[in-house]
Amino acid sequence: MKVEALGALGDRRFAWYFTARTVSTAGSAMVPVALAFAVLHVDESAGALAQVLGVRTLALVVFLLVGGVVADRFSRILVLQVSHVLTCLTQAIAAALIISGHATLTQLTVIEGVNGAVSAFTMPAMMGVVPLVVDRSRLQQANALLSFSRSGLSIIGPAVAGLLVVGVGPGWALAVDAFTYAVAIVCLSRVGLPRRSEEGRALRHSMVRELREGWGEFSRREWLWVVVLAFGLTNAIHTGVIGVLGPLIAKSSAAIGEAGWGLVLSAEAGGTVVMTLVMLRLRLRHPLRAGMVAICVLALPMVLLGMAPALVPVAVGFFLAGAAVEVFGVGWNTV
Repeated sequence: MKVEALGALGDRRFAWYFTARTVSTAGSAMVPVALAFAVLHVDESAGALAQVLGVRTLALVVFLLVGGVVADRFSRILVLQVSHVLTCLTQAIAAALIISGHATLTQLTVIEGVNGAVSAFTMPAMMGVVPLVVDRSRLQQANALLSFSRSGLSIIGPAVAGLLVVGVGPGWALAVDAFTYAVAIVCLSRVGLPRRSEEGRALRHSMVRELREGWGEFSRREWLWVVVLAFGLTNAIHTGVIGVLGPLIAKSSAAIGEAGWGLVLSAEAGGTVVMTLVMLRLRLRHPLRAGMVAICVLALPMVLLGMAPALVPVAVGFFLAGAAVEVFGVGWNTV
């Protein structure tokens, strides 16, 4: 990265926000590995893992629209502070229960359900924050720094989580995640709260009306809901198999293991990063169509896991799947 790109860090508010995002992203990158093996530590069954991840995902989906409206009506920094506090608490409680040996499947399900609901407020609140905390002339630099940090941590995080699970246990891996959010909370408190007028949000309508209008805009665009439905179904199958069966297969396989599973997920993130660089130069005539075709590659890692699993072939399959998801993401964001 060029030295000039670091100029955005000269803005104090952005420097604190960047630090908060970086440390919380580091923790979040470890969650897929840490949480999966934490659940399997309590109950070594696919059903248990499916229950926890299913409730977490359902809570995220149910509250996502509400989270978007809240982010539009209130200070995004304030929403992020509250959501980070709740995320820190839920992960800390889960970690304490697992480390102490008192965790039950019901407890983890409830805790991660709350965590999923909180994530539904975190994700929308992050959108649009950067222009509030950095000068417009440095906006591109700021976004580049955040993207660089996110990409790097998405590769490193799963591998580190796998090593923590093997070395000290999944509970401590979750404890590290909670700690990163605690650090992020301190950093966010230094950003400062923009006045509502700076964010340009007027409370003109009720929340229910805004939700209704948003759903109306979505449902009127046939191509939009068709693509969302298709990718949502594909992603649900992929996530179900990879998120539930993947860790179970890895744990029972001497050829992969917990540390190997972290490397596999790091390979997937690596595929995304590499394809990002490719897409910077590649010009597609029909980007969304290319993206819909590309997501067929998501079947490859599932097939490889279903066969005699070995670390290198499975990692290659995940690398290609990560690249395919990036093709879809670029196509989706281009239309």
